[in-house]
Amino acid sequence: EPEEILDYIYAILHSPSYREKYKEFLKIDFPRVPYPKDKTTFKKLVKLGTELRELHLLESPIVNKFITTFPTDGTCEVEKITYTKESGVQIGKVWINSEQYFGKVPEAAWNFYIGGYQPAQKWLKDRKGRVLTNEDIEHYQKIIIALSETDRIMKEIDKID
Repeated sequence: EPEEILDYIYAILHSPSYREKYKEFLKIDFPRVPYPKDKTTFKKLVKLGTELRELHLLESPIVNKFITTFPTDGTCEVEKITYTKESGVQIGKVWINSEQYFGKVPEAAWNFYIGGYQPAQKWLKDRKGRVLTNEDIEHYQKIIIALSETDRIMKEIDKID
């Protein structure tokens, strides 16, 4: 199936070890995609690639299972964006102004890079001075799940040999 090939390639291109190995080459040329070792390896990578693709398109049912909170009423205006880490755990709060924040945001999602930018930070910076709607708040929470799951799946990809 063509979609399986797409998802296999998507998984390979999200492999941290692949990215490290071909880092310099990828700056100047198209990626080289290795032929799968065997059918089992191919199927495992297709499954993870499918999960990634659905996450990145926000089509995965996982993105509706919020891991973050937005507990405080207020203006919902994006003013000063800061991240405060909770002590002893890998989560924190993403403040959008002096009173309101997204709680329980994994540090890995906040700091996650795609290409040259950090989506969890860029999305809010692009909305500075604007008032977030309920849809915006839900969308941001979906982004955080997608980033958090992407981080987890990328580590899974490298465990497949």
